[in-house]
Amino acid sequence: MFNDIGPLELVTLIVLAVLVFGPDKLPKVIQDVTRTIRKIREFSESAKNDIREELGPEFKDFEFEDLNPKTFIRKQLDNEDLGLKEIRNGFDLKKEMAEVTDAVHGRDADTSSAGASSGRIDMTKKPETPAPDDRPPFDADAT
Repeated sequence: MFNDIGPLELVTLIVLAVLVFGPDKLPKVIQDVTRTIRKIREFSESAKNDIREELGPEFKDFEFEDLNPKTFIRKQLDNEDLGLKEIRNGFDLKKEMAEVTDAVHGRDADTSSAGASSGRIDMTKKPETPAPDDRPPFDADAT
């Protein structure tokens, strides 16, 4: 509940509580606050149990924490029935990128497999200079 309160903040809260309530009334205030928190927790648990009873036996494994979107998605992605781990493990990003690069450059996958196996692109190779009478491609949308 108070996981994000640091030690300096906790000391500040204690000093403020002593200044506001005084050292005489502070123990009684702490008891009242803890009693109230305990009653709220009991009320929350009884409400959860009532909801579970009303839902019936088909929802006996229902957890209210699953209503949190992050928890729900994490639970669904970890589900083994979907086979997502096999899909994730079977995906080879370097191979896919090499295939896309070959398709863009118009090369066959067989001829470029020797160059793509290293996974590196030769950046020192100069691009081909076009012939003087070759015109660059025209892009009607760019003008």
